[in-house]
Amino acid sequence: MLSMNDLRQGVTILEDGDPWIVLETDFMKKAQRRPVMRTKIRNLKSGQVKERTYKQGDNISEADVGKAKARFLYATGDQYTFMDDATYEQYTLDADTLGSSAAFLHEGMPVDLVTFEGTPVVAQLPLKVGAKVISAPPGVRGDSATNIMKEVTIEGGVKVKAPLFVKEGDVIIIDTRTAEYVSKAGE
Repeated sequence: MLSMNDLRQGVTILEDGDPWIVLETDFMKKAQRRPVMRTKIRNLKSGQVKERTYKQGDNISEADVGKAKARFLYATGDQYTFMDDATYEQYTLDADTLGSSAAFLHEGMPVDLVTFEGTPVVAQLPLKVGAKVISAPPGVRGDSATNIMKEVTIEGGVKVKAPLFVKEGDVIIIDTRTAEYVSKAGE
């Protein structure tokens, strides 16, 4: 059992029989009131995000989740197949489970498979990945007083705002959480 004070970002808890991960915490103590911990949590199975407040004395169960190093193998329709690096077992997750991160997957990419009760529930991608630009409009020079961005399309069909100097064929680094440009590969 966890107490309110044990809740931190990244801790997994069990609520309504499902595993939830704590995304944000905010400790609040008002005058002459009991302290509370306001949290934002995400369901590892469905991806649903909700806010929840815990009081002192609340019994919070820790979810028994594991992580396994795996590699993305291939996609068939909306089914994505991964292989555990240690056991060579193959697991399949659907597109709804992966959400928007599915667009960043490429063959052989290392991921962390999060398991709950022995079943994979989500694949966590690296925070930053390299992606080849497949379509980029030409950069228009002139107004360089501000950081001008243009919309480019990377492998997987994701559109990303990138600086004017990025051109078709370049490999750029993308933040997988926000789908934002980080840098040009090799910098």
